[in-house]
Amino acid sequence: MLNKEVADLRKDYRLASLDEQDVAPDPLQQFERWWKDATTGQLEEPNAMTLATSTPDGFPSARIVLLKSFDEEGFVFFTNYESQKAQDIAANPNVSLLFFWKELERQVRIYGTVSRTSSEISDEYYNSRPMGSRVGAIASPQSRIIPGRAFLEDSVRIVAERYVLEDPKRPVYWGGYVVKPVKVEFWQGRSSRLHDRILYSQEGGKWIIDRLAP
Repeated sequence: MLNKEVADLRKDYRLASLDEQDVAPDPLQQFERWWKDATTGQLEEPNAMTLATSTPDGFPSARIVLLKSFDEEGFVFFTNYESQKAQDIAANPNVSLLFFWKELERQVRIYGTVSRTSSEISDEYYNSRPMGSRVGAIASPQSRIIPGRAFLEDSVRIVAERYVLEDPKRPVYWGGYVVKPVKVEFWQGRSSRLHDRILYSQEGGKWIIDRLAP
């Protein structure tokens, strides 16, 4: 039976529209346009994105990570190379990303293949982080079962004491990934659920632009 309180929740989208004739010829250029809107629109954490991977036994696995850079090579985020997401990526490098900017009534869905960034990029970003984040990256055995919060806090304290007089170096098990897109969908909410959906697909080194039914 439907829960009517939940089923009746709805919002009509009326802020903007999206037409094939108005979008950029390249999805990274179009993303940059929307990114500027998101970063100038007082959105909270516009760089938050859902990263979806597949576990080795076939289950979809999704979590929020933070976009740290993007260019013609793809979309960059950083994590522990021994984490669950990293294990998923090692088994299957096909992933998807999702941005949801509700204040703009927009979504961006990205399908692509993921690979590690260079160690230079990982070092540069790691060294730019606050000390607490650098210490945490060393101290936390991400995704592993631990006996309790006290274990984590003790690990952080031990690592922090070790680096009182020197800056920690990036651990080899922590660094960046870049998602190189093969498909990108831009979704603009419209009234009566007749949303605008523009899909970029890479074919033969070129981007093909199509409209999808909502």
